[in-house]
Amino acid sequence: MVMFWPFQQEINCISDSGRILGKIKFDVFKDEYLFCPEDESIGLSPEEELSIAERLAGLYSGKYSIPMQDDD
Repeated sequence: MVMFWPFQQEINCISDSGRILGKIKFDVFKDEYLFCPEDESIGLSPEEELSIAERLAGLYSGKYSIPMQDDD
């Protein structure tokens, strides 16, 4: 299981054990969402990969969104 916590225009991806797996970010230049691993040397479990892929698909479909920070 992966928990998703929005934080300043990104989504932190956290394992059920509390390990930060990485962040989902939106690249405005490429107009796409990217998963950026916290530590590339540590692999993700198949379940973690599936949860992150499902969240990315949900972002593209509009099911989920990344809250934008309002600095006003």
